[in-house]
Amino acid sequence: MLNILVELSKYFLTILMILYTFSCFTVFKKKSERKKKKVLRKQLYIIIVMDLSAFAVMYLKAVEMNILIILGGLLIYITIVQIFYRIFYSKASMLLVNNMCMLLSIGFIIQTRLDRDMAYKQFLIVCIATVISFFIPVIIRKMHFLNKLTWFYAVAGILLLGVVLALAAVSGGAKLFISVGGFSFQPSELVKITYVFFLACMLWKKQDFKTVVIASVFAAIHVLILVASTDLGTSLVFFITYICVVYVATQKPVYAIAGLGGGCIAAVGAYFVFGHVRNRVVAWRDPFSVYNTSGYQIVQSLFAIGTGGWFGMGLFQGSPQTIPVAKEDFVFAAICEELGGIYAVCMILVCMSLFIMILNISMQLKNRFYKLLALGFGTEYAFQVFLTIGGTSKFIPMTGITLPLVSYGGSSILCTILMLAIIQGLYILREDEGDKIEKERQEQQERQARQVQHTREYEIPRTRR
Repeated sequence: MLNILVELSKYFLTILMILYTFSCFTVFKKKSERKKKKVLRKQLYIIIVMDLSAFAVMYLKAVEMNILIILGGLLIYITIVQIFYRIFYSKASMLLVNNMCMLLSIGFIIQTRLDRDMAYKQFLIVCIATVISFFIPVIIRKMHFLNKLTWFYAVAGILLLGVVLALAAVSGGAKLFISVGGFSFQPSELVKITYVFFLACMLWKKQDFKTVVIASVFAAIHVLILVASTDLGTSLVFFITYICVVYVATQKPVYAIAGLGGGCIAAVGAYFVFGHVRNRVVAWRDPFSVYNTSGYQIVQSLFAIGTGGWFGMGLFQGSPQTIPVAKEDFVFAAICEELGGIYAVCMILVCMSLFIMILNISMQLKNRFYKLLALGFGTEYAFQVFLTIGGTSKFIPMTGITLPLVSYGGSSILCTILMLAIIQGLYILREDEGDKIEKERQEQQERQARQVQHTREYEIPRTRR
């Protein structure tokens, strides 16, 4: 009976995911606010039902109280976040909030399936990050001097990366984490935020050749320190973000072409300089030829994706624990195995919806500094998703990047939540700009109406004379 319930649950979860994904794109077509709110409420109901269903199945299979504790905490978390944004940030994008809650839910479902203790630890980090993030929209909205701290962002980012280069221990061939008092932190995740602020500060006001060169030099310092730390995945994220921000700021394709050309040369150089890069390229080209060494991870990932098929094996019916670092780098393969390919594709579309939302905010903002901020964060998010899923599915060589909001990783999930809070602040600013324009339009109409009335009052007495 239990196996039948698990078998049915995977189809039910897939249907819920399809409905949620469909609503992420149809909500843009709704003209009235009432209809949009109705779609957003349906999304919230789907998230809650999906969490209840998935955790109920996992509890019946494992019969561990920790599963119910994580479920209760997750439902309380979603409720508080939804209420808080509706009360204190009435102009916030609830689609952005819903997508964040959905991706976090997917993450907690698969993390609970893989390791309950790590899921509990991740939940505490998410709560701390969310409490901090509640204050960020106010900071973005009220502190208008953020575009004047150019060199603070540059120096802070370089110093943080320098500390990693000097003090971090090597893990997986790269220097990533700083450990203090039993806690590990990945400073490069925080630098992703300061880095975008630096680029936006440099390029929002002036886009001449000298300014672009200065921005390029400091961006290159960030990337070269990451390369020296052999954190090539993050350095690639920084590089692509730099290319996109510079191109949009200057509207000159020559900068983008020159940057991409230099990046290709650097990639070839990295292949010959770093041994673990060569191993990953060999594993990408033919993982079965090096199955017992560098190809083991990708082969197990491909086995998991193929085993899951369209609808997955069902929760606790597969063997995702056999995938190396399944909780971090290969979480997409674990999702494919137990929840299915359709579910995983829908998750990718939800990530795309989030990216499209960020781009929409960037295009509609009038202030160039805020426009470049939104673009930079959107590029970082989208390219990180691409690197993770592309590496897991053997589309590109594995880079060791986590899937935002889904993979296990305290630093990653903390900084991603802070980044989304910044985006919320920018969205609220966009709404403020819209309200201001609408107010000015109404005032202009009122002035014109008064002038017409005044003209009529003046003309009537003259006609009588």
